[in-house]
Parts: sequence; C-alpha cells; structure tokens
Amino acid sequence: MNSAQYPCSSDLQSIAYDLGFSAIGIADATKVPHEVIDQYNKWIAANHHGDMAYMERYAEVRHNPLLLLDDAQSIVVVAANYHSPSIDRQNCPKWASYALGDDYHDVMRNKLSLLATFINENWGGETRVCVDTAPIFERYWAQQAGVGFIGKNSMLIVPEIGSYIFIGIILTTTKFQPNEPCTLNCMGCNACIRLCPGKAISLSGTIDARRCHSYLTIEYRGELPNELNLNSKVYGCDMCQNVCPHNLNAPTTTIAEFLPRQEILNLSHDDISAMTQEEFSRIFRRSAIKRTKLTGLQRNNHHCTKK
Repeated sequence: MNSAQYPCSSDLQSIAYDLGFSAIGIADATKVPHEVIDQYNKWIAANHHGDMAYMERYAEVRHNPLLLLDDAQSIVVVAANYHSPSIDRQNCPKWASYALGDDYHDVMRNKLSLLATFINENWGGETRVCVDTAPIFERYWAQQAGVGFIGKNSMLIVPEIGSYIFIGIILTTTKFQPNEPCTLNCMGCNACIRLCPGKAISLSGTIDARRCHSYLTIEYRGELPNELNLNSKVYGCDMCQNVCPHNLNAPTTTIAEFLPRQEILNLSHDDISAMTQEEFSRIFRRSAIKRTKLTGLQRNNHHCTKK
C-alpha cells in the first residue's frame, strides 16, 4: 500500500492536538522483537520490579498487541504534557507532579475515547483504548511511533517537550501510514543516575524499583527501611526528571485537569498525620494519590517526620 492509499493521518493529528495532546505518532501493530522481550524478562528475573507482581502477568499479550485487539493494524500513540512550574515549599510535603491534578487515567481515557470515536466514524473498524492498565510496552511503542525516545531514567522523552508526559495508546484495525521510529537518545550527562536519591538507576539505564522512592512511597505496602531518607516526599519522586536537561524548557501543560490542586499543595505534614478517611476520600477524589490509600500516605508522612 503506497502513502496515497492510507487514510489521512494528518486529520488524526489535527484532532489529537485539538484535544490537548502534545505529540502523536503511529506504528504498525506487530509482535514485539525478541531482544525487547529478553531485556524485560531479565529485569523481572532480577526482581527489579519489587512487589509489582502484575508486571509478571499476561506475558503473551505484552509480547503481542494483536492479542489485545483482533486484526489490529496500527498502534496510535499520543503524549500529553502535564508539566507545571515547580513549587518548592520548605518543610512541606512533596508530591510527584503527575499526581497533583486529576487522575490521568480518567482524563487520558476520556480524550483517547474521543480520538478513537473520530477514527471509527471516519474509517470504520474497531479500536481499543489503553491508558497504563493494559499489558503493553507503552514506551517501546511510543519510540516505534516516532513520539520520543527512552532515557536512561526509563522515562519517555519527547523532543522539545521533555518527559513530564502521559502516554496513551489506541489499537485500531484501520491501517495508517506508520511514522519512522525515533532514533534520538540521551545527552550522556548521567545526571539522573548520579542524583537519584535511591541510587536506583544503573549506567545501562536499568531501574531497580526496590530502591526507587516513587516505588517505595506508592507501590510498596511494607514498612519503609529506617535508613531511608525521603526528604519530605510523601508521594512519588521527580528527581530524575527535575535534573534532566531535556526538561529545562518544558512547556506548561494546556490541559486544565492536570494543573495542581491548591488544596493538595496547602497540606502540611500535620494535616496528613491527622487526616481521617473521610477527608482523604474527599481531598483525593479523582486523584491518582488515592492509589497509596490513607494508610500508605500516613506511613510515608510518618517516615518523613520521625526524629
């Protein structure tokens, strides 16, 4: 099929930008190469995923996106910028910036559904929307679709946008012209490796989640090590992104739902210590922070404030 026979992907791009996405690309829906699978399997075998057992499941589906949607022809990948100017308040709780607005799962799913509807209405066929829940190598497909490249901190870095982004995927039975894969790579500064507070990033770019402060404060359910210094981080960690030169001129998001909620920013360590379940549910309604539950948030907060 020559380019003149493909559906007009520029129409799709225009709608994606209208929805607030910062980048969009398309890859052919094919099986994942063995070398990518082998690298992932070695990471799992080394237990670098910690207690995130869900990362071991559905291996066959992860390796072959066609198992997520029969007869899938194309993988549409979008990136949504969530960056907002940093707010550094001394002696206040610190939060991963991605979680300060509305839950990205809901926001991204709603926007992707509108994009999927546009595909269905114009070219027919079937679609499936994936937002960080389906077993699919999102960053690999983003690179294959030309959206960006994977940095040594394992984040997807979108040229001129940076890594403060959410990835969304639409599998479709419509055959679009694929983009060329992104062949860029890190500048080689290794700032994320040197300044990671948990020393979780290896020189090869492999992440040991068991040392990562984001994993420990969000995914991990056990007791935190006594020697762990969270430096007031009660939910997540942005250090590897904050020091990345690709984020020096990161633009501010245009998606209102991703802007920080003032009520969260105003919380003190004492507020978190005294927080009731009712207050937690109200403050973090439609927030990704609810993932850690009140017990997890108060565990993190106690670790930050104990003498």
